[in-house]
Amino acid sequence: MKKLLTLSTALLFLLAPSVGQKKKGQQEAPAKKTISTFTEGMQKFEGYFDFYWDEKKGKIFLHIDKWDQEFLYVNSLAAGVGSNDIGLDRGQLGEDRVVKFQKHGPKALLIQPNQDYRAVSENNDEVKSVQEAFASSTIGGFKIELQEAGSALVDITSFLLQDSHRVSERLKRTKQGTYSIDAARSTVYMPGTMNFPENTEFESILTFKGTPQNNWITSVTPSPRAVTVRTHHSFIKLPDDDYEPREFDPRGAFGGITYQDY
Repeated sequence: MKKLLTLSTALLFLLAPSVGQKKKGQQEAPAKKTISTFTEGMQKFEGYFDFYWDEKKGKIFLHIDKWDQEFLYVNSLAAGVGSNDIGLDRGQLGEDRVVKFQKHGPKALLIQPNQDYRAVSENNDEVKSVQEAFASSTIGGFKIELQEAGSALVDITSFLLQDSHRVSERLKRTKQGTYSIDAARSTVYMPGTMNFPENTEFESILTFKGTPQNNWITSVTPSPRAVTVRTHHSFIKLPDDDYEPREFDPRGAFGGITYQDY
């Protein structure tokens, strides 16, 4: 009887699958990707908009956790061309725009609402009517890499490496030649890229290739076929409701804010 029990136990041990052993054809479920696993090994910058720097790929991934919240976007020229006649000087401000991120399916869009035409009204239908009557501007579109708890991770590198300051347009308008961005000689400039609680800052090295046509550009560039500058991008938190704008005075150094109220 004892021998029979021992034999039965041995057979059960041989026939039964071992603990944790997969059945034939069964595959382990892939681990769910998260923002923390996706960005593992990247340098994280915490601030107004958290972002990650992937040094191996030369990419910036932005963590968007503020949808439909307006903020100020300003682009500028951090390092210029050096010719007063051309007018692309270091520290020159570009456009300043009130923008917001919106999520649409697999994409995140950077929208600039139309601030020139408004309905200053408590009637939501009036406000909506004016918003739909005049075009807004989508100044950026990004594929969502990962979504997590109402937030998303997007690659904004191409947005930072565009000609946001319209350098090529200025060179053409001043008859210095036809130039375009050379992607192989352009990259994110990390010494000028940083983050703070109320503003997020990015900087890029942009190289424009072309054929010079005037001595303005040849006199200030060591190799006029390759003009390298740096552009800066700022995402800035808007003031809260306690902010009181200064009353316009024509004797001041700034123009007033104007819009059409419908």
